[in-house]
Amino acid sequence: MMFPDDVITVSKKGKKEVRNLVGKGRFVIYNYLNPENGIDEEKKKRIVLNFDDGHREEYFIIPTSDGKRNLLIPTSEKEGRKIWNGKESVDLDLLLNY
Repeated sequence: MMFPDDVITVSKKGKKEVRNLVGKGRFVIYNYLNPENGIDEEKKKRIVLNFDDGHREEYFIIPTSDGKRNLLIPTSEKEGRKIWNGKESVDLDLLLNY
């Protein structure tokens, strides 16, 4: 199969690969703060991906102990979540659909 040169990259192992679009859309990333002191103690995050075709995927982003990488763990969708934006609580669906 032929691909344009500008979409081909070389992996660390020296293998040629094509950068292929899987999906696009909107996303929200949020973390978890301690409500007593406002500090991000566990360094975990959640990413919610809202694809243009209407489906949604959610993952926890957990840093590894050495801090060099992150693990993405699929998680189930929860309804009616509010996210703190620094001033007020905002509905997650509004953030994804504005």
